[in-house]
Amino acid sequence: MPGYRFSVSTLLSASLCVALTATASAQEGEGGTKRTRLILGPQLSPAWPGAKDMTIGPYVDLSRSPEGTPFEFEAPDESFGSPLVHAGDFAFGPAFGFIGKRTAADVEANLPKVGLSIEAGGFAQVSLTPEFRIRVEGRKGLSGHKGWVGEVSADYIARDGDDWLFSIGPRVTLGDAKYQRAYFGVTPTASTASGLAAFDPGGGVQSVGVTAGYLRQLGKRWGIGVYGRYDRLIGDAADSPVVRHSGSRSQPSAGIALSYTFGGER
Repeated sequence: MPGYRFSVSTLLSASLCVALTATASAQEGEGGTKRTRLILGPQLSPAWPGAKDMTIGPYVDLSRSPEGTPFEFEAPDESFGSPLVHAGDFAFGPAFGFIGKRTAADVEANLPKVGLSIEAGGFAQVSLTPEFRIRVEGRKGLSGHKGWVGEVSADYIARDGDDWLFSIGPRVTLGDAKYQRAYFGVTPTASTASGLAAFDPGGGVQSVGVTAGYLRQLGKRWGIGVYGRYDRLIGDAADSPVVRHSGSRSQPSAGIALSYTFGGER
């Protein structure tokens, strides 16, 4: 999903680095039969769904692959999570997301705060060909918005093993009524307090967009990765008084990172 990852992700990044160090040490003891790649850098993304202001956060990915086998494709804007089950070209597993809190000051209006949202759910994906993958995921807000949010994505993939990889494809983001009301709704009480028109959005498509990413190895160990994503709010999200007052229908995201591969032959 586009950005929305803040202090929780920073803690996760630190945890990944600790886990990576332990993994690399274990691999050396096992003769280096596995490789582990860490991608880490900054990313810019909207501060909250519908925001015009951008925030900086970590762009993180951790992958493992047997020596001699290219790393499995992962889109740069995927939620956190790894496949638990592979059955041919089909895979599914858990998916986790985070959205930082939104306060009245953020929207420049006396609207209720939406707390930090920790989302948990799952994904399913299928590779129709080596060059084309479709993925669907859904996550439930355990805190914050407490609604359901999901995404349908497709990616065209061109690569030369791990030397370089380019991907591009469309995105459709969806949310249920509870999610939409949290970020785009204005209750009659909040309307009186804020001066914004009352608005009761329903569930459905929040935005449509496209993501492109590029990975390039600079040597045996080091590489670089970049990505860009653009989403456009549509439907009730685009019509929200909150977005018209202090947000934007345009939702861009971008990141750049270095990668480092542990394990394998030196």
